Amino acid sequence: MSVSITLHSGTLGEAFNQALHHLAEHHIAERIAKRDHTVWRPQPDEISNRLGWLDCPHTMPDNLHQIDQVVQQARRDGLHKALLLGMGGSSLAPEVFRKVFDVTEGYLDLHVLDSTHPDAVLAQATACDPATTLYIPATKSGGTVETLSFLKYFYRQAVQTLGADQAGQHFVAITDPGSGLADLAGELNFRHIFLNDPHIGGRYSALSHFGLVPAALIGADPNSLLQRAAAAATNAEPAIQLGAFMGAGVACGRDKLTLLASEPLTSVGAWIEQLIAESTGKQGKGILPVDGEQPLNATAYGDDRLFVHVRIDESHDDQVDALIAAGLPLLQLTLDGKEDLGAAFYYWEVATAIAGHLMDIHPFDQPDVEAAKVLARDMVQTYMEQGALPAEQSACSAGPLSVYGAGAPTTPLEALEALWSGGDSPAQYVAIQAYLPSTPELESLIESLRRVIYERSGMATTLGYGPRFLHSTGQLHKGDAGRGLFLQLTADSKTDAPIPDTADADASSLSFGVLLAAQAHGDGQALRQAGRTTLRLHLGEDAASGLHYLLAQFAQK
Repeated sequence: MSVSITLHSGTLGEAFNQALHHLAEHHIAERIAKRDHTVWRPQPDEISNRLGWLDCPHTMPDNLHQIDQVVQQARRDGLHKALLLGMGGSSLAPEVFRKVFDVTEGYLDLHVLDSTHPDAVLAQATACDPATTLYIPATKSGGTVETLSFLKYFYRQAVQTLGADQAGQHFVAITDPGSGLADLAGELNFRHIFLNDPHIGGRYSALSHFGLVPAALIGADPNSLLQRAAAAATNAEPAIQLGAFMGAGVACGRDKLTLLASEPLTSVGAWIEQLIAESTGKQGKGILPVDGEQPLNATAYGDDRLFVHVRIDESHDDQVDALIAAGLPLLQLTLDGKEDLGAAFYYWEVATAIAGHLMDIHPFDQPDVEAAKVLARDMVQTYMEQGALPAEQSACSAGPLSVYGAGAPTTPLEALEALWSGGDSPAQYVAIQAYLPSTPELESLIESLRRVIYERSGMATTLGYGPRFLHSTGQLHKGDAGRGLFLQLTADSKTDAPIPDTADADASSLSFGVLLAAQAHGDGQALRQAGRTTLRLHLGEDAASGLHYLLAQFAQK
């Protein structure tokens, strides 16, 4: 096992050395290893009961035999596809494992559903034959609305295909002891219920059941991942350097942690994004992870940037060379092989806890996440009572585009340019919140839009798909210093899918399309209540056509 750090501190040198000195003087890494809550706060609330992730490398091996038994029995029973139903911390690590390790021959082809967009739900419903699919609802709390909606929908599909007596045997739950999901899984006779350590927060759960069960299903080796993590736990130096790097960056105004990753690790950025954003974006502070941004000329980046390059086997990257040559602060995290993801996950978790200490924030709570959930529930209640969501008045429109939440623009283009032109600080960023299905065509078009926004505003851009980002960067959006400018992208759904009211009947009073719209409206309202500048651009009946139209308008100007 080898995960190594190479640091090019650039202008960060003095602040980085000061951070290292502070960490050594106050024995921060040692105190974290001993579960000392005073590293962050005098009181242990939501700290002492959130440090179970530190034990995963040593406690999870005892669970591997049980995990392997479930996986092997699923294979013997002819299940060759798995669909994980989860959000945020329950879905991001499994997605990384699937994309990094692929699927070993004879194991289950894992896919992840973390979107309530009807097109995404129906695409999985079409692709998954209940007779050969293992469904995995995963949620720490056991009450996550998206996960339970997925569960009810696919359970009813399984009942229709397999019958009520057999449907439960095509489901495995991952949750905390005593949760609502644990109870429901027992009632529905699930194949197995994996009960996770309740002292592990969702975004720190990659090396727990939430990450390792999906890893085992695809034929990856959880034991190797844990061995690498256990070795990492005996050598905290890479985590100390990474944490000091992030903390020093914030102290110097470099709070845009721009993530670069070599193949096959590009998917790791989304996992890091949640860990950093949800842990540090609070109390008027925050580190903004910038993942998936198209490379820019090294001289085009502002002085609010900090770079981390994750790579395997010292893979070469011309962009990284250019950044180093330009004197920009950059840290390289090098893995010897894919199994070193176990060590890398552990290092990132410890480093985030260290950065939280240096920033004087609580890295284990998420005080602002609930605001959008409450408002979305209010929207759903309005729909239930009135048969429609609250109406909005369009500020302007052109072609398929309509603008909501703006002042008095005459065109959508004018509204968009006003969004970032109104920014009063070069440290601001533009967050694109796409309540759209994540398809290759739409991803390409939105990345083109990100490029246009950067070229015209000079601000860092981020992209999150709703409602997934509500469980990751949503905390930072409302809890940082208010530097975000928010562009919501919505479109009409071509189709819709009903959400069963219960798992034991097909009756439905709500659809995925309505739930998605309620979540978009609710989060927009939560952002505005937090004083954030927010604009919603509705793309019309076809999201791709709307984006093509928008990009063409920019090209003509």
